[in-house]
Amino acid sequence: MTLFEKIIARDIPADIVFEDDKALAFKDISPQAPTHILVIPKKPIPRVGEAEPEDEAILGHLLLTAQKVASDLGFNSSDKGFRLVINNGKHGGEAVPHLHVHLLSGRQMQWPPG
Repeated sequence: MTLFEKIIARDIPADIVFEDDKALAFKDISPQAPTHILVIPKKPIPRVGEAEPEDEAILGHLLLTAQKVASDLGFNSSDKGFRLVINNGKHGGEAVPHLHVHLLSGRQMQWPPG
């Protein structure tokens, strides 16, 4: 069972900012920006590179959930904005083998990202 599955099951506490029947969003414990939220599917998908065609709806739902959370936090505007990041595999920076979207905001983002 992954760390995120334990958070979904409430075996590990998290600062949850959004939840519905398909996704959970919570504050990252090691934030890389003033606002750093993780949006995860409740269905365990190891990484975006292993998503199946039947996961299409949940993949879209994760992005729309990130948009909703950004709006709720006041970042979904052209003057503020936010960044979404999905890491895939070791070289992509993946730390937990459960698909997740990083929602970063609260400061000017740089390019290239890393």
